[in-house]
Amino acid sequence: MVHCMDDCNKVLLLHGVWMSGLEMSLLRRRLVRDGFQVDVFRYPSLRRTPRENAARLQRHIREAAYGCLHLVAHSLGGLVVLNLFHHFPAQPPGRVVLLGSPVRGSGVARAVAGRRWLRPLLGRSGEAGLLDGAPPWAGKRPLGIIAGTSGIGIGRLLGGLQGESDGVVAVSEALVGNAEDTRLLPCNHMGLLFDARVASDVSTFLRQGRFPP
Repeated sequence: MVHCMDDCNKVLLLHGVWMSGLEMSLLRRRLVRDGFQVDVFRYPSLRRTPRENAARLQRHIREAAYGCLHLVAHSLGGLVVLNLFHHFPAQPPGRVVLLGSPVRGSGVARAVAGRRWLRPLLGRSGEAGLLDGAPPWAGKRPLGIIAGTSGIGIGRLLGGLQGESDGVVAVSEALVGNAEDTRLLPCNHMGLLFDARVASDVSTFLRQGRFPP
């Protein structure tokens, strides 16, 4: 297990599918108030596969020459992160938090893919991503999982959800068996980015490698 130095405060945020990164502004401000230096990595979620976007992320990390770096990713961004560690495992030390990321693939995305007229909404995000699921997590650094349980979201209209969910991603799709810690909160999918409890839990995990009790 790779542990980060206690004073590491560099954080890179990754947005989800169809997003630009602006929707992560409130989470970014809250982490900055907690003493982190936070940037947002923007990537073309529809025009490139998660593996291709992981390669773009790898170039960014290498060019920035981070000594230590935490990664916090929402939704599809988490699949980009898992592709990063699978294909480019030599990363600077740090901790990782995934927010509502369908690491096992998305039932809602598969329902969308089954409707020809909706299929363009997925672009190229399905390969080793929303349709297939992400590569397995090697477990070589602390990973925290936060999943929402409110059940309110567009996924209820599109279909494909089974069991408890955040309205877009089922809890069962977001879990990683060898994660360091897991937190379930009564948020919907986008609410994970705006809820103060999520920001607080992320901050604690990045500092301590565990969510607060």
